[in-house]
Amino acid sequence: MSEVGAVERLVDAFASRGGQPGLAYGVVEGGRLLHAGGRGVCALSRSASASAGREPDADSVFRIASMTKSFTAAAVLLLRDEGALALDDEAVRYVPELAGVRLPTADAPPITLRNLLTMTAGFPTDDPWGDRQQGLPEAAFGELIGRGLSLAWTPGTTFEYSNLGYALLGRVVAVVAGRPYVEFVTRRLLDPCGLKSTCFEAADVPADRLAVGHASSELGWHEVPFDPLGAFAAMGGAFSSVRDLARWIGEFTDAYPPRDDPEGGHPLRRSSRREQQQPHRAYPPQVVWHAVDAPPVVRAAAYGFGVVVDAHPRYGTLVGHSGGYPGFGSDMRWHPESRLGVVVLGNSTYAPAYLLAEQILYAVLAGRSGRGVPSPREPVPASAAPWPETEAAAAAVERLLAQWDDDLAARLFAENVDLDEPLPARRRRIAAIRTLIGALTPDPGVPVEHASPAQQVWWLRGPGGRLRVEIRLTPERPPRVQTLTLTPVPHPSPPLRRAVALLRRSLNSGMPRVPDLLPLSPEVDRAALARLLQAGAAWAGTVREAEVLSGDGFAETSVRLAGTRRDLVVAVRLAVDRPPGPNGEPRVAAVTLRPMGN
Repeated sequence: MSEVGAVERLVDAFASRGGQPGLAYGVVEGGRLLHAGGRGVCALSRSASASAGREPDADSVFRIASMTKSFTAAAVLLLRDEGALALDDEAVRYVPELAGVRLPTADAPPITLRNLLTMTAGFPTDDPWGDRQQGLPEAAFGELIGRGLSLAWTPGTTFEYSNLGYALLGRVVAVVAGRPYVEFVTRRLLDPCGLKSTCFEAADVPADRLAVGHASSELGWHEVPFDPLGAFAAMGGAFSSVRDLARWIGEFTDAYPPRDDPEGGHPLRRSSRREQQQPHRAYPPQVVWHAVDAPPVVRAAAYGFGVVVDAHPRYGTLVGHSGGYPGFGSDMRWHPESRLGVVVLGNSTYAPAYLLAEQILYAVLAGRSGRGVPSPREPVPASAAPWPETEAAAAAVERLLAQWDDDLAARLFAENVDLDEPLPARRRRIAAIRTLIGALTPDPGVPVEHASPAQQVWWLRGPGGRLRVEIRLTPERPPRVQTLTLTPVPHPSPPLRRAVALLRRSLNSGMPRVPDLLPLSPEVDRAALARLLQAGAAWAGTVREAEVLSGDGFAETSVRLAGTRRDLVVAVRLAVDRPPGPNGEPRVAAVTLRPMGN
């Protein structure tokens, strides 16, 4: 295969960054594994695993987390095809504990199975809280539902990713099938499809093939124990291998094109496999800037049934799903038209396997088509009114940032918070942030943002810079904080400030060009930078420096430039590890400039 070299270079570059102890990957065509390999190790500790020191390969078994949702959705469609349920059935018909859930508005419709499949039931995003419910016993899950659930949206109105929704679908499958979810999925889907390595318990995997999950801390890598099988298995409990997932991708790509051929023995008919890959609920559109002197392209993505459907501007429809979990990160994606696909599995907490999978798939498609590789962006979230509990939690977080209080932390945080990063480590990090930034107060110049009623982003300011704070609440009643993300942004150093000032003056000059006083590293393309400045001036008009958005303050910074037509974001990175420029200051290694919000 001509693209093997390109794939290997991408894998080497990704692995060299050390984001996981080990990874396995594969390139798929029509369900057949064209090329596969691994880097690193399945496990680090020889005392803990028979797979320690072994390089992962196509048969190494990793926990695949939310990629499990594709199996759950297929199970629901299989029961639908057999007439055992309808997608527009009310979920309470199969999960009677939902009868006590208070809907957010008087005119809200009931939650349906279709809502659960498409992430439109109204639940708030529940990563990482949902990950920590994996081993929850079925009886305890029933009690959790019976105590009430918190909804962020009226059912059917808004997409918001929900692990809880797919856990509820697992309960539906068990009730309708009359046997446990795992037994039904194994007997009716995994076995007929020949997925011999796919299972739901670590004990069912041969010890020398089992990849062990890892997390990093102040002391380096440590192993993450496997959660037991429980009520949330349907949202992220499966284990699988590159070889098995290549076959699973092949079952999806085989559904295209529609044709008169016999069905071929798959338990789920071709039309249902195509239905699973349709865009059932759209995400907000995203704007992609491929080059500074090319017009932007609008891309659309949507959630299908247990998979994500991306309308790519060059390659058409791409389908797949990622998985993130304590100890693991994974991704599978494919191009139905060409039947090409990629699988990447990593053994560290929320390993960004999707980045490598995306790069590999684009490289393979570009190699087959001769076209270039795009640079996709994340969708822009919608705004939303916060819950009162969200605002109260934000106020409590500010109190913790000012002075840590163990009792307040215990009341405020869901159980996953201490598991994801121990509270003593969080306390030390907050103390370090106070030392770096100083006493923190709300930044009145930046509005508070809410992508969901259960989420909030806001900024605090101190003598040494700014702090971005983000929280997410659980879908429990009452909700608790499941995610606290702190991003300190110290004031930029004098060389960074000077570089930003020179670029701003160039943008306002009327004839933007690369400033003579800006010391550039040899790898910077001066002509491309000049075009970038000209495009930026056309986008923004006259600009002034506003707030610092990101960066370490030493080697890199990102600053908002407020424009008369449109705001820009300028980012500067210094080559601090190389010989300085003529004035003794570090040279500029990279400059990026883009419209704010893109």
